[in-house]
Parts: sequence; structure tokens; C-alpha cells
Amino acid sequence: MMELSSVIDDYMAKTTGLKKFCDRCLKSERWSGNVVLMVVDAAFDSIGLNYFNSIVPKVVEFEEAFVENGEVNNLKDLSQLPHEQVKNIWANKRSWSVAKSVASYLHESGRNGGLNDRKALREWARNTSLEGWKQDPIGKIGGVGLTTYQYLRMMGGVDTAMPDKIVKRVIEEILDKAEVKMPTNKDLEFIKTIDQIATISGYRPIEICWMTWLVQSEGDKIRMEKYRDTLDRI
Repeated sequence: MMELSSVIDDYMAKTTGLKKFCDRCLKSERWSGNVVLMVVDAAFDSIGLNYFNSIVPKVVEFEEAFVENGEVNNLKDLSQLPHEQVKNIWANKRSWSVAKSVASYLHESGRNGGLNDRKALREWARNTSLEGWKQDPIGKIGGVGLTTYQYLRMMGGVDTAMPDKIVKRVIEEILDKAEVKMPTNKDLEFIKTIDQIATISGYRPIEICWMTWLVQSEGDKIRMEKYRDTLDRI
């Protein structure tokens, strides 16, 4: 039987550069610090498609079509952009509604507090809780599940994890290898299990969460190797 921390070390050894990426995430510096793209990323990801093959290319396409030309400069602009204008890039109306609704809430809360978009995201995240997610204004938005809520919190600076199916599968695999029993069935208890693993292993919850995606194989490489340049961009 291997100790849990040793099993985690073996997985983490495959993800060189992960800490730097997670640091950027916690500083709200993903997508070059563009909160519009962070919100679009989280909204597109809410329907469960492959992140690197489907979501990232579409966020880049959105950036090229609307951000680089100055049409969408901030969350206010995003909140007012009708689906009709983006449907050629992103057909799913429900997740586009998520993007607009999240942008609208963050813009309004930021305006009321005299905060720019980045500070509005971080201030919202700082005042959120895991247990209170269903009562949170963003948690109440149709189409925002716990995974999307947690993803936005992470990009807003909260060191936590998402109860994504891949994350669960890898964590259960790790626990099996270490012959350790921890609750993983219910989403809230699963996130708390990752917190426990983080305390035991010395890694942060956000690092454990991202590691589970990046050790997945695609072709003859794991995602950490295949998408290293993409991670540097996003």
C-alpha cells in the first residue's frame, strides 16, 4: 500500500508547470487577465464538452471576433451581446444566457462598488461560500451548476476544486491506489475530500483539480504535454 501523499506525488510529477498555471488562475490572470473571456470560458464549459478540443478554440474564436476588434471591451458589453450575433460561433442559447447573466451581475455589483471587472469578480468570489452556492446570485442563474460556480470562484481567486466527472474519476482512482476511503459520491462532500487530500499532500485544491484533467491521455501524450502552449496562453 502506498501512502496517499506518495500516490499524489506520482501524479503531480507528470504536470510540470502546473503550479505556475494555478497561480495565474488564483490571481485572475487567465486569458491575459480578461474577465470577459474568463466568463465566456466558464459559460461555454457549463455544457460539458471537451475543454481543450471544444471550449478553448471557441473562446479564442470569440476573442478574435468580438474582443480584438473592440466590440466587447468589458462585462457590460458582454451582458448586452445578443445570441443572434454569436450563434455562428456558439449555438447553445442556454450557456450563452449564462455568460450574459453572469456578466450582468458582476458588472452591476462592480459598478455599485466602484470596481473594475477584475476586482468585481474577485470581490464576488471572496464573499462566496461552498455551502451557500444555491443562495448566491450567480448560483441562482439558470444553467449555473456547482461546477460552473466553483470554476468562477477559482478564477476569482478562491483555492478550491470542481466536482467534475473526470476529477471524480481520477480522485477515486488515487484513493483506491492508496487504499484510503473518503467520501466522493455527493458533490459537496467530494470537494471537502479534495480539501483533505490537499492538507495531507501539501498541494493546493486547485492544483489537485487541474492535475486530474491534465494527466488524461490524448493520443500518445498526456494533456499537460499536448496543450502546454495553450496553457501558457489561457
